[in-house]
Amino acid sequence: MSDTTSQRDDNGNGHLERSPAESLGSTLIGSDRFGEFDWTNPWPTYDRLRSESPIWENPDGLTILTRFDDCEAVLRDPRFSSSNDHADPPLILAPDDPRALMDGGAPPLLFLDPPDHTRLRKLVSKAFTPRSIERLRPRVQQLVDGILDQAADNGGLDVVADLGYELPVIVICELLGVPLADRPQFAGWSSDASRLLDDDLSPDTLNRGVIAAIHFAEYFGELFEARRRAPRDDLVSALLAVEEAGDRLGPDELRSIVVLLFIAGHETTMNLIGNGTYALLRNRDQLVRWRDDPTLDGPAVEELLRFEGPVHLTGRIPTADIDYNGHRFPRGKSVVTLVSAGNRDPARFEHAASLDVGRPDNHQLTFSQGIHYCLGAALARLEGQLAIGSLIRRFPNIELAEQPQYRDHFVLRGLQQLQVTV
Repeated sequence: MSDTTSQRDDNGNGHLERSPAESLGSTLIGSDRFGEFDWTNPWPTYDRLRSESPIWENPDGLTILTRFDDCEAVLRDPRFSSSNDHADPPLILAPDDPRALMDGGAPPLLFLDPPDHTRLRKLVSKAFTPRSIERLRPRVQQLVDGILDQAADNGGLDVVADLGYELPVIVICELLGVPLADRPQFAGWSSDASRLLDDDLSPDTLNRGVIAAIHFAEYFGELFEARRRAPRDDLVSALLAVEEAGDRLGPDELRSIVVLLFIAGHETTMNLIGNGTYALLRNRDQLVRWRDDPTLDGPAVEELLRFEGPVHLTGRIPTADIDYNGHRFPRGKSVVTLVSAGNRDPARFEHAASLDVGRPDNHQLTFSQGIHYCLGAALARLEGQLAIGSLIRRFPNIELAEQPQYRDHFVLRGLQQLQVTV
């Protein structure tokens, strides 16, 4: 598969060639019956899929779910595993697959089942409780204000790079104990490593992802040694103390969980801030409504998570043959919950295709459900509320400076940049 970017004519119409994300979308659905897949606007395809085949088995044997209730039921059901160990046939890397370089490490928390998942999540969950995160509010607001001061001086900013990346990466660095001076090198590594969540990657993209993951492992290995010599009041030092106790956390597990916390701690929130701001700029009435009513900070971010969430899909594997709603999920055959489609299910949300920052009962699927509910949900909500809320109140005349393009990531949906004038 080519790793090229999408090419369009001068009016932004048509495709001269397909982007990797569009190719992945077409491959996932596996049929042109539901219309041409457009990564910039996948919703018409998802609406047809949900209407015509809401439990769709594609030609490769993947089952695709697009209704809210179906996605939620699978994500909550412990019989559906996150671990590839349950895949049938087993997922075995080819000898020349660059991901084989990472063999021997512990699987990320995302792909673990109990009891390992329960044990590891418990070690870090206290740092991410709503009460713990609320104590960060003054610091997060201070960081936002500093970024917006610079934007005022410059007359504009890239919401993705200057706010969406900088804010959460500083916060997660401070939580973990990562030196802030090192953060410029992380953006490329995070973007490349997060592509490993996608499937059917070009060799070049796959190599970059694996190399980025190795860079992260080496970086944090050096940081661990520094913190062993001189512990600090940070999460890495606390986890090292647990590792050294020897009964709850192994060295590979330590590296895996810290890398995941670091990448997830800013990559998805960056997309929330970028996607959310772009959605507001396209729905000016909702921007003004939120701007003029601070009590909407919570509901507005929840609606942005539903309407243009940073996580597009997540997968599960049945550990047994499971009968559900007239459909049998065979043991070991992958199920994809297309949470972005479920979040726009008109059977669950009135006027689901419309942005409503005051929407009541806005229970969305972006943070997943069940035991894998996003550990950093409270932090993402806080950062989204303060970043976007402060941006639109500080700059009531904010305008789009140029049309943005989407990154060629599929599992994580976000913009390459969002240039605005203030």
